[in-house]
Amino acid sequence: MERRRKLTIITESAIEGLLTDQLERLGAKGYTIVEARGKGARGVRTGDWDQNMNVQIDIICDESTAHRIVTYCSEHYYKNYAMILYLSDVDVIRPEKF
Repeated sequence: MERRRKLTIITESAIEGLLTDQLERLGAKGYTIVEARGKGARGVRTGDWDQNMNVQIDIICDESTAHRIVTYCSEHYYKNYAMILYLSDVDVIRPEKF
C-alpha cells in the first residue's frame, strides 16, 4: 500500500464538462463522478432539474496533482460557481493506477 491524496470536488453540474476536460491536463489519471444533492451557502440543490443539480468528483492522485487542481479550481470557479473542495489521505492498493 501507498499513500495518496483524495480530492473531492462538489460543484454545479453545469460546469462538469469544463472541469473534467481540465483534470487530465492538470495530471489526474482518472476520476469518479456521482450526482449530489444538499444545502449550502448558495441554497438547496435538489436535483429536480439539470441546472439545479450538483456533482461530486473524486480524484485520487499525488500531492502535487491535488495542489494543481485545487489552485486551478479556486482561480477559475470559486467566484462564480457553487464549489467546495476537500482533501483526505488514502492508502491505495495499486498505486500505479494513481
